[in-house]
Amino acid sequence: MRRLLILGTLVLGTVFLSALAVRAENVDLSTVPSRNTVQLTIYNSEDLTLVRETRKVTFKPGANPLQFSWANTLIDPTSVELRFLTNREKLTVLDTTFPHAKPQMLYWNVQSEMDGEATIEITYFTSGISWSADYIGIAGRDESQLNLEGFVRVNNNSGEEYEDAQVRLVVGRINLVQKIAELARITPQQVTELGVAARDHYRVAAVKLAMDMPLSDAAAAPAPAKQEEPKQVAKEGLGEYFIYTIEGTETIRNGWSKRMRSLEAAKVPFKIQYRYRPAEYGDQLVRMYLLTNDKDSKLGTTPLPDGVVRVFRENGRDGLSFLVAQSVKYTPIGDKIELNLGPDPEVIFDLIKLRTWRDNLWMQLQGASVFKKVGEPGVAVEVNSSVVGWSDHTLYGQRVRNHTKKPIDLEVRRTFPGYVVFRSELPVKNYDYQTVEYTAAVKPAEKIDLMYEVVLHQGRLAKQNNVTIERAPVKP
Repeated sequence: MRRLLILGTLVLGTVFLSALAVRAENVDLSTVPSRNTVQLTIYNSEDLTLVRETRKVTFKPGANPLQFSWANTLIDPTSVELRFLTNREKLTVLDTTFPHAKPQMLYWNVQSEMDGEATIEITYFTSGISWSADYIGIAGRDESQLNLEGFVRVNNNSGEEYEDAQVRLVVGRINLVQKIAELARITPQQVTELGVAARDHYRVAAVKLAMDMPLSDAAAAPAPAKQEEPKQVAKEGLGEYFIYTIEGTETIRNGWSKRMRSLEAAKVPFKIQYRYRPAEYGDQLVRMYLLTNDKDSKLGTTPLPDGVVRVFRENGRDGLSFLVAQSVKYTPIGDKIELNLGPDPEVIFDLIKLRTWRDNLWMQLQGASVFKKVGEPGVAVEVNSSVVGWSDHTLYGQRVRNHTKKPIDLEVRRTFPGYVVFRSELPVKNYDYQTVEYTAAVKPAEKIDLMYEVVLHQGRLAKQNNVTIERAPVKP
């Protein structure tokens, strides 16, 4: 535990007190009572943890030098601050000194107009503390609902130990560039031109401004956590990011990691979808679990931290079958959690090219700007002409065979570069200017062929670079 010391009380004259403040290192020190509370707010993205600790200290009238040491830790001494939570009108910090003879230590010279106890708060930043999230999902045998548990693991390599600490986690990102610009009263573009020292100063100030919220009554005097009860998460919305507060307190020892429950949701509904998206999953049909982070899905009303999700399925023999371990990104409210379980051997997905042909030929007479379409009345193919435009047609059958015992929902996204017409009776739409998307339902033990024709305009007919959808019947 970081030592905070206060000089032993001696009622002497003003001259002695003045000398005491100057030569504090030569006076006997006595240990102040241990921390009353300690709170850690961990911001992974910046490797910064805001520490707030309170202590009850007995002051005597006159000068009371307090000593704070950060030896062998990653505490940033420039961020250390002292303030009084009680009896503020009777206590004043006269000065802060960093004795040359005692490195990694500072003194506060506190002038007191009282004889009694006061609660002080010390805040500072430290590096070396991080957190990671992981989730365990167990799907029922019928794969309609799953039980989802979330955990947070805190790793402490800061050199300091924190006993009975309240832990808060910053989820998401703070727009530090904008906040630095506001603090420095410059434009965001000028932030990158700041010197390293100035940028670090404003960076720390911006993070503290965002995370340094007043202690709640519960945080000021936390009750011991009941270990037999699962911990809940109190969540506060702060614009672009959120802070999770783990209920109760934990002892976070240096060099140790601590795993804490952060989420527990039973019977979370989810959807199974089969997807073909080569840009995302490669040239294969994959099976997906789709969950939504909203109240209806019993997942709360706040974003979920990024982490690793491990999914199992009840196998009907009092055991579990492992399905997937996948990293998921920070999930805002209302967004989906998409888990890729990989290909399903019971669903066969083949693309069959049924027929190809070419038409709409255009010729140009050599040496002249004369274009003629082959096949029109009165148009003959001349020797001194060349082909300058045509349309390539390809007829496809997307064959899907469902060997499972349940109906499946299928989603296909295909990208077609060039000036393309996508002709089909499928429920197709444009996903983007070069990509089409369509869906289909396949019954158990059913085989279907999803027919479509792709028309690629070539040469002088390629006037655009997009896909146009044309709803029309196509036949082999």
